[in-house]
Amino acid sequence: MRKFTPCVMIAAACAAFGTAASANGFYLDPRLDVNPVSATQFEVIEGRGEGARGMWCAAALHSVNQLGVQRGRIYVAQARGPAVTAQGRKGVVFSTQAVGDAGPSPSVTLRQVGANLPVQHALQFCRDYDINSSDF
Repeated sequence: MRKFTPCVMIAAACAAFGTAASANGFYLDPRLDVNPVSATQFEVIEGRGEGARGMWCAAALHSVNQLGVQRGRIYVAQARGPAVTAQGRKGVVFSTQAVGDAGPSPSVTLRQVGANLPVQHALQFCRDYDINSSDF
């Protein structure tokens, strides 16, 4: 009979959970603060060392879970800079309505008003998080 070490068992359980999580469509939250600005705009506040992908993820989760926007696009309404809803912090204001030069965006920039992604594309960034991380 083959003995399994605790490390092998933990690795197998994590691999199984990771596969199940992907198959079931789990999206992990980067746990960034999101504050409403208007009926169609909200601000994602930088934190936890998250970059653009984490902020797009938070914006997509907010769009789906709070605004009910599952299809369509999210747009950068105010580029990364001083937050409008949290004094002394940095943030990005997103919108569910087109703003600025709202052509398709070739990158995930947060520094250009009008940059945008489909909600479903931005949700994919939420799958990038290591589900085995101690942060979750």
